[in-house]
Amino acid sequence: MNELMPSDRLYNTNYSWIKISEGIAVIGVTKVFVTSVKEFVFIDLPKLGEIKKGDTYVSLESVKWSGHLGSPLTGEIIEVNDPLFDDPEKLNADPYVNWIMKLKLSNSEETKELFDADTAIAKSTCQVH
Repeated sequence: MNELMPSDRLYNTNYSWIKISEGIAVIGVTKVFVTSVKEFVFIDLPKLGEIKKGDTYVSLESVKWSGHLGSPLTGEIIEVNDPLFDDPEKLNADPYVNWIMKLKLSNSEETKELFDADTAIAKSTCQVH
């Protein structure tokens, strides 16, 4: 398994990883992204409810970077990893265990626009510019 981009997930061009099982997508940020921006000091988590692809699902602030990430998929946010609010550094420790949200998919066709790990690495889709 590639430590930076595990093969059991899909990726987008916006630093997010997606792991889908039975119509539920678990979504977080990639280790490549976390390593590039250094220590997270603040996270604004999403609210439960509907979200469209491209809408902001998380706002992050680190020592080197701050910004918003757009949702890679459309659906209903059914769970948020609330402990990250008080301890955003957990993302630095293990971004593939410390997910941000769980999404009940409403348009599975959108998953065709995501990349497997090898393609994401080849396209350098998860590099911070």
